[in-house]
Amino acid sequence: MSQHKRRASAQQVRRKRAVVAAAFVGTVALGAGVGVWASADGGGGEPAGGTGQAPSKRASAAESSGATTPSSPTPSRSYPLSQAPRTIPAVRSHTPARGPGWRPRQGERVVVSDPELVDEGRLIAGELGLAYAGEKDDVRPGDLRLTLGSGGGNPESYTMTVRGGRVDISGPADAGVFYGTRTLKQEVHAGGTAPEGVVRDEPAKPVRGFMLDIARKPYTAPWIEDRIRELGDLKFNELGLHFSDDQGFRIESGTHPEIVSQDHLTKAQVKQIVDLAASRHITVVPEIDSPGHLGAVIAAHPDLQLRNAGGVPTKGAIDISKDASAKIVDDLLGEYAGLFTGDRWHLGGDEYQALTVADPQASYPQLAAAAQQKFGSGATVADLATGWLNDRADTVRAHDRTMRVWNDGFFRNTSVQPAKDLQVAYWTGKEIGARQPEEYLSAGRKVLNYNDEFLYYVLGQPQTFVYPTGQRIYERWNPRVLRGTTTVPAGFDGQILGGSFAVWSDIANAQTQDQVAAGIRMPLRATVQKLWDPGTPALSWADFRSLADRLG
Repeated sequence: MSQHKRRASAQQVRRKRAVVAAAFVGTVALGAGVGVWASADGGGGEPAGGTGQAPSKRASAAESSGATTPSSPTPSRSYPLSQAPRTIPAVRSHTPARGPGWRPRQGERVVVSDPELVDEGRLIAGELGLAYAGEKDDVRPGDLRLTLGSGGGNPESYTMTVRGGRVDISGPADAGVFYGTRTLKQEVHAGGTAPEGVVRDEPAKPVRGFMLDIARKPYTAPWIEDRIRELGDLKFNELGLHFSDDQGFRIESGTHPEIVSQDHLTKAQVKQIVDLAASRHITVVPEIDSPGHLGAVIAAHPDLQLRNAGGVPTKGAIDISKDASAKIVDDLLGEYAGLFTGDRWHLGGDEYQALTVADPQASYPQLAAAAQQKFGSGATVADLATGWLNDRADTVRAHDRTMRVWNDGFFRNTSVQPAKDLQVAYWTGKEIGARQPEEYLSAGRKVLNYNDEFLYYVLGQPQTFVYPTGQRIYERWNPRVLRGTTTVPAGFDGQILGGSFAVWSDIANAQTQDQVAAGIRMPLRATVQKLWDPGTPALSWADFRSLADRLG
C-alpha cells in the first residue's frame, strides 16, 4: 500500500485549497502575532538553535550602539555551531552550521516553485504571520521557499536548509514539503529560531495512524477536526473512523436511513473532515465492521440477526447465510466509497460470535448448510465467514481501495483462503485459536500494528485493559512489537507498514471527549516518534515530555 497521496483531480485540488484558505483566515491572527514578536528584536534572534546562549560580543555591541543589523547576516565563526532542532517526532538527520538561524518577520515572504505547493505555502504563511507571495523566482532576505525537487525518493521525505537568513524546504512530493513546514513551525513556536544548517528527514514507516471509535461514543465534528490539526502537526498520515457497531451507526445514509442513530455526523460534516484531513496529507480510513458488530443495522432489520439452533439471537452478528445480509452491507460499502475518497478501507471481520462457540456447525446449522452449498461438502462456518469477507473485499476493490482486516478475521485450516491482497490489522492474541504474528508475516502478508497491549485506549478500562501511557510506548514499544511485548524478527520489518493508536469507546461515558483528548496527548506523541524512527530515542522520557509541553 502506498502511503503517498495520489495526484489530486482538479476538483480535489480546488477543495483542498478552500480548506487551506479557511485555515489561513483562522490562523493569520495568531501568525501575525508571531511575526510582530519575531521582528521586535530587529536582528537575527538567538544564536542558531534557539539554545538560550548569549549573542556574540559583536552582535551585542551593534545592538547597544543602535547600529542597524543587516536583514541577512553573513554567517561567521562568532556564532556557535548550531544544534539539531527539537521537534516531535525528532528529525532523522541534521548537519550543523554556524550562523544566526532564521525566524519569521512580518512582511517577509513565503514563495513556492510549483502550483502544487500553493496549499502548503498558504498554510505556513498564515501560521507564521508571513506574506504568501505565490510562485516567484527572485530571492529576497528572509524568504521561506517551498520547492518540489526533481527525481525520485520517498515522497514523504524532505530537506530543509537554513542559510543566509533564508529557509528552503524541498521534497520529491508535496507531502514531504508539508512535513518540512511542520518541522519549521515547531521550531519557531518552541524557540523562536530555526537553527542554521540542513535537516534531511523521512519516516521509517509509511502508515502512522490514529483510529477513533465514534460508533459507541459520538464525537463532535469540531473535536475531530481539532484532532486532525494535531495529527497533521505531528506528521501522522492516517485517521481511522469506526462508525458502525452494536451501539450506533453514526454517519448519515441515503441508502439505509433507517439504521442511522439520532446522534450522528451529516455527510456534509464528514466531507469537511475528509477535506481538512487531505489538506494535512491525512487519509481518512472508514470501517464498517462485518459480519459482527452490526447491532445498529440489525436493530432496524431484526430478520437479519443470526440465531442459533435454539432460536436465541446472537449479539451483533448478522446471518451471513442470507442474501439480504450481503446486500445491505454492500449497499453501505458502495455508498460510503463516494464519501471517503482515500485509497484505504477497513473491512473489520473480528469477533463474529458464531465462531466463538465450541461447535459452530452444530450451533448454527443454517450457516453450516450455506457453507456446504457454496463451497462443498467439507466446508465449515469458518469457510463461510472467510468467503463473506472475500465478497465484501470484491465490493470495495471495485472502488480501487486497499483493504485491511482484523487479525481474528483470518482463520486456520479453512478450505477457502482470504484474498491475497488483504492486509492484517494485528490487534490481539487473545482470540480462540490465536495465531502468532509470524504466521501472517511468513505467509507474505503485510501487517499493521494495533497492539492492544500498548496502543489501545479503551474508555472505562473494561476487562484487562488499562489506559496506555506515553512513557510505556516511548520506552518499550516499536512497530515490530506486534503482540504483547514480544518483538518479531528484524527480517519481517519491511512487511510491517506501520501502526495505529486507537481509542475505543466501550464504556462511552467513562470520559468526556475533552478528557480523551488530554489522555491521548502524550501517547500520540510517543507513538508517532516510534513510527517515524523506531530506534531508541535520543531524549529521555522526562526530556521528551518537557519538549512536548514547550511545543504545545
